[in-house]
Amino acid sequence: MNSLYLLLFSLAIGTIGILIYLYYQLNFWSRKNVPQTSIFLTVQNLWQVFGQQKSLPEIHQNIYNLFSNTKYFGTMNLLTPAITICDPELIKDVLVKNFDHFTDHQSFIDEKIDPIFGRNIVSLKGERWREMRNTLSPSFTASKMKFMFNLVSKCAQTFVDYFKNHSDEAELIEGKEIFTKYTNDVIASVAFGINVDSLENKNNDFYTRGRDATKLSFFRIIKMFLFLFFPKLMKLMGQKLLTRETDKFFRTVINDTLRVREEKKIIRPDMIHLLMEARDKENGIELSIDDIIAQAFIFFFAGFETSSTFMCFLAYELAVNEEIQERLRHEIDTLSEEEISYDSINKMIYLDMVISEALRKYPPAVITDRICVEKYPLPGATEKHDEFTIEPKTQIIIPIYALQNDPKYFSEPEKFDPERFSEKNKDMINPYTYLPFGSGPRKCIGNRFALMEIKILFVYILKNFVIEKSEKTKEPMEFDNKFQMAIKGGCWIKLRERVSFY
Repeated sequence: MNSLYLLLFSLAIGTIGILIYLYYQLNFWSRKNVPQTSIFLTVQNLWQVFGQQKSLPEIHQNIYNLFSNTKYFGTMNLLTPAITICDPELIKDVLVKNFDHFTDHQSFIDEKIDPIFGRNIVSLKGERWREMRNTLSPSFTASKMKFMFNLVSKCAQTFVDYFKNHSDEAELIEGKEIFTKYTNDVIASVAFGINVDSLENKNNDFYTRGRDATKLSFFRIIKMFLFLFFPKLMKLMGQKLLTRETDKFFRTVINDTLRVREEKKIIRPDMIHLLMEARDKENGIELSIDDIIAQAFIFFFAGFETSSTFMCFLAYELAVNEEIQERLRHEIDTLSEEEISYDSINKMIYLDMVISEALRKYPPAVITDRICVEKYPLPGATEKHDEFTIEPKTQIIIPIYALQNDPKYFSEPEKFDPERFSEKNKDMINPYTYLPFGSGPRKCIGNRFALMEIKILFVYILKNFVIEKSEKTKEPMEFDNKFQMAIKGGCWIKLRERVSFY
């Protein structure tokens, strides 16, 4: 009986200790005299995220709105204190002006545990990141985009040919599936030199492994937290974020690509070739096979998931805004009368406006982050607050979606209005309230490529089809309560083939 009492007493003391710690941690910012989300709101948000009660855009927008009159506020990223910055001038300081104080992203996997996720350019820190950025940057210049244009165009042509030959399938299409197959084929061709037709060959290994790699399931989210809080345990268990089969698949594909290119002296001005050059260059950056695999994979990961998700929102807006679609089609027909070329697409001003507005309303990332690496003073969050010094290792959150949907910066933000980005109006936009690809030295390195693959596909689609609402299209559109941005119920559209282009 005494041992039972002792056990109950120990459990009670342990529980009280945990509650005291949680209370202390959840009031971290109040003790620093920084405005912060309440304990109730923090717990509620965690429940809404993990219970998938609300969408991520909605959760972040609601929090942001509570602090709309502050320059920044404190919140908790799980149990880790973080600062969300709302003021465009402070955002400029963090991302650009004083970038050297905020050079890194938060990472959750050590490269020794999982090289694919730990060594890619998004996860790398400090000087190692600078070296890799300089190595990869030549892959995304205008001249490289022009070279890759034909490879991407072939994938877009294959896409429209498929639906011309399968008109029954064009009557009801789930956008996420078909756009993911297109982005899969593009990345396979451009980054890996592999030709894949995922619409015809629906279960090819490249596509099925890509789906497995990018699926952000509840189990994978839990796995990510285990990597973050119990790295030694995960290393001891030999765990990686990807499944063993998918990890092995990408390693094999890239190793085989390197071997064939070396044996046959194949030169292809793409990412893998540049990484091979950097590896073999005297006094150049030291690159292992894991470094090359990590960079190639993150390029695939971003292209496969992020671009295809954005295409769903773009297709939806064109389907429900017929006048905008028709005006865009007229521009496409006018400027690509003879052929669809790199130069003709770059002349399409209204196409830029439409995509820019879609990026405003549906940014690929709801938030972005930086990690403070050197003490930095912030002005008071409000007139009633004193200056506050950020300590190293503090996470900074930039609320991209909330900023881009704030009526202070974009009137009637719920309205899809490409005219915001006309030649007359676009200079009126504060660049630090419009951050679909981030800003500064750590701006998304692949943004130029992503825009090109999106433009090419939609030019081909609108040249050959009319995007229409289907019987399953829901208006108004709602976000799905998932860990990633998605349309609730799916992106259902119809492609009606045009009788004549002119």
